[in-house]
Amino acid sequence: MPSADNDRRRGLIYGGSAYLAWGAFPLYFPLLEPAGTIEILAQRMAWSLLVMLVVTKLGPGFGGVREVLRSRRQTLLLAAAAVLVAINWGTYIYGVNEGRVVETSLGYFINPLFTILLGVLVLGERLRPAQWTAVGIGAAAVLVIAVDYGHPPWIALILAVTFGLYGFCKKQAAAGAVESMAIETGFQFLPAVIAIAVIGGQGDLVFGTRWSTSLLLASAGAITVVPLLLFASGTRRLPLSVIGLLQYMTPVLQFAVGVGIRHEKLPAAELAGFCLVWVALVLLAVDGLRQSRHARHARLEPAAAAR
Repeated sequence: MPSADNDRRRGLIYGGSAYLAWGAFPLYFPLLEPAGTIEILAQRMAWSLLVMLVVTKLGPGFGGVREVLRSRRQTLLLAAAAVLVAINWGTYIYGVNEGRVVETSLGYFINPLFTILLGVLVLGERLRPAQWTAVGIGAAAVLVIAVDYGHPPWIALILAVTFGLYGFCKKQAAAGAVESMAIETGFQFLPAVIAIAVIGGQGDLVFGTRWSTSLLLASAGAITVVPLLLFASGTRRLPLSVIGLLQYMTPVLQFAVGVGIRHEKLPAAELAGFCLVWVALVLLAVDGLRQSRHARHARLEPAAAAR
């Protein structure tokens, strides 16, 4: 089926491009200095809404947005998603600009393990033995790194938890990609404008003081929205097992940027913790591929018997 092959190829391009862009974020945010974390976050939220207004107008229109807003449940879930992703963005920006890119990458390595645990605790899902083993190894990895740091790796844990809960809220809301993004950024816009006004009132606003930094801050909207839309297009065309493997591109690239380009230190204990996380993720990937193969065989056998 050439059309299915083309659709899959396009899905790989869209999904891979999204994860590649996210993996390159540690190279972008330091360019926004001397703007602080709060201003960068506020500018990112404000410009994201403006980009989404254009995307929504040129795309599906605002009818779908109005339809989602009529549902109190969907609206509350997307409001919670907006808060969670704002915390995630702010933590990530802080981590990158404080020279802790390696720890931010750890957060996105841990995220799949937290998502599995969330399914058990909130949705009552039953885990396979391989999944329980992976979660246990991941917990051991966090413990090893915490002992080395002298405290839990808070940046990594906040990133993993907020992004996991964000995905959960988005899934429960079951709104379209464009509609949900338009509503989320709409919720973020007023707090963003207030934060920018307060920073400006204190005389600390960087936006407008130099054209290069101002242009980069304004581009934060497109840089935020485009990968999310590419991701949404990719997930519609790819099996979940492929998406599960692609998602590791981002933390791998972030880790490479932190160690190879930013030259962050990686003590032996922290490296041991990362190795444990990677073992857990390999275990998850192998288990996921095995389950996907079994499910595919289960679908094909009745069809073959019918012939």
